[in-house]
Amino acid sequence: MPGLKEQILERFELVLGFEIHIELSTPKKMFCECSASWFNKPPNTQTCPVCLGMPGALPVPNKQALNYTIKIAKALNCKINHFQQFDRKHYFYPDLPKGYQITQFYHPVGVKGHVEIPTQNGYKTIRIHRIHLEEDTGKLVHQKDKTLIDFNRSGVPLVEIVTEPDFSDPYEAKTFLKLLRALVRLLGVSDADMEKGSMRLEPNISLRPKGSKKLPPYKVEVKNINSFNFVVKAIEYEIIRQGKLLLQGKTPAQETRGFDISTGKTLPQRRKEVAQDYRYLPEPDIPPIEFTEKELAKITVDKEQNPFIMYKELQSKKIDSDAIWFLIENQTAYKIFQRFVEATQKGDLAIIKKLKEEDLLPDERKFAIFLMNTFYKKSYKSLEDALNEYYNRYRKDTIDQETIEKIVKEVIKENPQAVADYKNGKENALQFLVGQFMRKLKRKIDVKPVIEQFRKELS
Repeated sequence: MPGLKEQILERFELVLGFEIHIELSTPKKMFCECSASWFNKPPNTQTCPVCLGMPGALPVPNKQALNYTIKIAKALNCKINHFQQFDRKHYFYPDLPKGYQITQFYHPVGVKGHVEIPTQNGYKTIRIHRIHLEEDTGKLVHQKDKTLIDFNRSGVPLVEIVTEPDFSDPYEAKTFLKLLRALVRLLGVSDADMEKGSMRLEPNISLRPKGSKKLPPYKVEVKNINSFNFVVKAIEYEIIRQGKLLLQGKTPAQETRGFDISTGKTLPQRRKEVAQDYRYLPEPDIPPIEFTEKELAKITVDKEQNPFIMYKELQSKKIDSDAIWFLIENQTAYKIFQRFVEATQKGDLAIIKKLKEEDLLPDERKFAIFLMNTFYKKSYKSLEDALNEYYNRYRKDTIDQETIEKIVKEVIKENPQAVADYKNGKENALQFLVGQFMRKLKRKIDVKPVIEQFRKELS
């Protein structure tokens, strides 16, 4: 007898889109001269009258942030609007000092884009609805019976990318999100460090009768997830939760929910607003901005900076999927591999010999030496075969318990604030600690034993 999920998916299909927020790596904030480097700085030290919304303070747009957003929009094949305008979005939260957010509603940077992502059955087109630029909010720190506010993050340039509801399963979504993170990193516009909140994922999830082409009469948004795996878990949970209601003849509420990593469940936060609730109006303190065709033409994206293109080209060379991700997510390794491809095509060994003089990390040097030995000894039929073998031989996903314990203790010692936050009930601090663990390890593993070890050490 099929399980509950199978019963649900026999009658209903997933309708899934995303709102993705990415902080841009500009030196200054979006509308003032304050430093945008807010992470781990003493609270409320990176502020001024503009980002605190003081009366009479006037915002001035960050040109670099606008150019970065145009670059992202071009890479996602969007139509770039020559005429752009900022608007006020009104809502009242303690982390928004002005009582409104400066964003773009009527005239965003880009619209109607598209990319192709790999699936089990070839490639699938994902449509991009819009890309706009806004300012980030402050950060709330919850400590038992009180909430503290740090405005250092308030005003940091924030790009929002809104997709159409084109994903039919959570694993397609994970592929798209991984390629998008690689894109903004390769473009040099953001570090997209999800442990620090530089990239935040918000799936919009609903179900409709199988075969229907109509959008469902409701939508559930899960806010501020900072892990690809947690996105998958949140979507899987919502399929079951919403499916149960639909099987009972009920319509799920249109609402915003949060994701609890300790339980793997989503929790209600508030009823989901619609555009009218925000009372959008053109920002009176910032004149509209108009770009000429010549100005837009100067903002370019190279093929080597676009992993949506890179993936397809590498796959056409019969490179295994895992090895492709290794190249996409490690730009130095990709450049090393391309150097060998170029040397093979031109028959120029000098291109490779220069690698010996370059400053490479141990893993990168190991990769270069492996390809070098292959190149000279003719150990494999092709560089592509050598790359696949390297990945299969050296990029294993196992780790012993002793190593886990050692690195967990190092991370705890180096991050006392995150440890204190976790002990004060802030579950997201655990995500940050796990992220620091993975950064030290520098390879992918199953994080379940890592989470268990952190909980054990911090209990």
